[in-house]
Amino acid sequence: MHKTLLLIVSVLLITAYSPTYQVKKGDLDKDVEMVTSKGTMVIRLSDSTPLHRDNFIKLINQHFYDGILFHRVMQQFMIQAGDPKSKTAKPGEALGQGSPGYSVPAEIKPDLLFHKKGALAAARTPDEINPTRESNGSQFFLVQGRVYSDEDLDHVESKLNGYKIPAAHREVYKTIGGSPSLDSKYTVFGEVIKGLDVIDSIAAVATGERNRPIEDVKIIKVSLIKR
Repeated sequence: MHKTLLLIVSVLLITAYSPTYQVKKGDLDKDVEMVTSKGTMVIRLSDSTPLHRDNFIKLINQHFYDGILFHRVMQQFMIQAGDPKSKTAKPGEALGQGSPGYSVPAEIKPDLLFHKKGALAAARTPDEINPTRESNGSQFFLVQGRVYSDEDLDHVESKLNGYKIPAAHREVYKTIGGSPSLDSKYTVFGEVIKGLDVIDSIAAVATGERNRPIEDVKIIKVSLIKR
């Protein structure tokens, strides 16, 4: 599918991830509040992907995401952010190559974490230059997707290189929706538990070249909050 191929085409992977940041134990029991210019979302990180979880918490505590743009928006697919260069980007400037200077080892667990609507997943470069599927250190996307029929899912499944979509996941894709074509390919490390409508609002904005919103959609502040 052409949308899948367009997902992350220009993210640079620079150095391997070094887990030098010690996450406070109390932070592991908190959720993420993401305030955007289109509304507020609450995200729960997965304990099944500790490298991505801890890295995201580290960046939040460093205020890395405050002021960053959603620089790539594709309706019925996903909304992407996390490029630090977007904080000072001019209108129409190409974005998508920024990172904190490192990549994070893949933690792809498709039978547990999949690309349902609201899923939080890590952006990365294509397999051709990134066969181990390491994630960009800061760029992420939130899945919007769409609702699928069984016939649709059978077609998607035929292109997943042998991966079979579990029955329980199929039911989610047929009711809530998502982007099953991404399953087994990207690290999913959390999900939106409040504010799914914000994803819809962002996905609906007008876009220009490289799917960048014509009018900036900004992440105003990201912080950890009590569950």
